[in-house]
Amino acid sequence: MPIMLRTLTRAVLGITATLAAVFGYAALLSVAVEAGQPLSGTWEGVARKDALQVNLRLELQGRSGRIEGAFFNGDERVTSTAGHVEGNTLTLDFAHYATRLVATLEDGRLQGTYGSARNGQYALALHRVGKPVAYAPGAPDIAGLWTLPVDSSKGERAFRFIVRQQGSSVQASILRVDGDTGLLTGGYVDGAFRLDHFDGGRAYVLKIVPRPDRRLDLSLQGAIGPDRTFTAIRAEEAAAQGIAAPSDTATHTRWKDPAEPFRFSFPDLSGRTVSNTDPRFAGKVLVINITGTWCPNCHDEAPYLAEIYERYRGLGLEVVALSFEEAEQLADAPRLRAFVAKYGIDYSYLIAGEPSQLKDRIPGADNLNAWPTTFFVGRDGRVRGSHTGFAAPASGEFHAQLRREFAETIERLLAERG
Repeated sequence: MPIMLRTLTRAVLGITATLAAVFGYAALLSVAVEAGQPLSGTWEGVARKDALQVNLRLELQGRSGRIEGAFFNGDERVTSTAGHVEGNTLTLDFAHYATRLVATLEDGRLQGTYGSARNGQYALALHRVGKPVAYAPGAPDIAGLWTLPVDSSKGERAFRFIVRQQGSSVQASILRVDGDTGLLTGGYVDGAFRLDHFDGGRAYVLKIVPRPDRRLDLSLQGAIGPDRTFTAIRAEEAAAQGIAAPSDTATHTRWKDPAEPFRFSFPDLSGRTVSNTDPRFAGKVLVINITGTWCPNCHDEAPYLAEIYERYRGLGLEVVALSFEEAEQLADAPRLRAFVAKYGIDYSYLIAGEPSQLKDRIPGADNLNAWPTTFFVGRDGRVRGSHTGFAAPASGEFHAQLRREFAETIERLLAERG
């Protein structure tokens, strides 16, 4: 190459690199593999684990010198905490789940695995997003609120089934006392609806078969535990027929003795013991959250708790998380640290023990069996209410209702004199 051309080429590359660094496009230079095949963009395909095969989407994009991946829970993006490309191999860490994705780009397809040593691996097969799925026309109308009679280990007699429909496309969620399944999405094919959910922490396939009697047969397949079957009944019909209603999240868990204060004394992530008698909590309203980073519904709730703490801390609110974790997490707590960092948690986050120790560590609660559970404590130190579970945005109006109830309870307690 002539000297003048080499000099010009170097100058152009230097200017390009400088602009990329300044404007955050440097990662776009690092996510092209296999002779210029870029990874950035949206991919779709399947994740397989044992008998489960679930459809999913993965979005990849370069940011500030690194690559970021995101799974989806409806419109919510579940983003990676770190990522890089080496050769034609992509690695994404989701440290707040203690999971990792490793995939290789070959012939325009990503093949690899996602998961952890503790909970096993999904086999992934992904390709670039193509044409939208064409669902069958003439889908029956199943939109609305349904009741699913059950006999759960937590004492529930019914779940809620929330369905939104546009033509043959459906979005739905099953809401239990501890929270929802995330948003299941899909549509009508071969006389039935098939819905999928994969957000990095939960994986489900739901099949819905409409019946002539206006009920629905549901079959839910997940990565953990056996498949579940349900009969869905329109909520108004279930109420008219005297079928048991879903559990009341405000009364499912109770504080045994209203005169007994909520006592806690556990270490934070730095090892310093934090107790309810510390001066920082005196005369404050407390939101005490029973949680665990292994719990998907607790991941749903953490950003909301961070939001209300930011909104009300200046008025006298303190949020205290009591986290119950597996033994290996208690030994080092990498997932806990990533969880706190991921959701911008600035409130007190304490390590309370293992999940099996829940009732022993919180002896004042009755029927404490769901994750998460939240207690509201007044300025006088007395427990003034509780809320079991967390209905996330996938639950639609039930999420909006939860936000209203939390805000009303906190504001009422803040307004009281200590």
